[in-house]
Amino acid sequence: MTERITMTESLPATAVVRVSRASFDPSRFSDVDAASKKTSAYIIPAIRRLSGLIHFYAGVSPKGSIVQVSVWDSDEHAAQLDRLKEMVVDGRRDMEAVGVTFTPIFNYPIDWNWIV
Repeated sequence: MTERITMTESLPATAVVRVSRASFDPSRFSDVDAASKKTSAYIIPAIRRLSGLIHFYAGVSPKGSIVQVSVWDSDEHAAQLDRLKEMVVDGRRDMEAVGVTFTPIFNYPIDWNWIV
């Protein structure tokens, strides 16, 4: 087996990871997955207009969990999502309509990172 090359990503000292989690009845997986993909059509363009985004990931598990994880250059820039209409009004409405229940969102200062 060949050895993998690993390295760290150069991030600002102020970078944060924003984690948004939610749950749903696993029997609604296809509805939730479809709604997640639908919301991306208007959430992605809105997020592109914001400053400071480094990475954004979204995933839906058939076990009844959905997550959005993003990396921002600062807590201030990550907080833009807390006021983004497409996220907090439109996205929340569309996801709650298919049975998604949100938990509080947290921003975490990044202690370390590793890339394979």
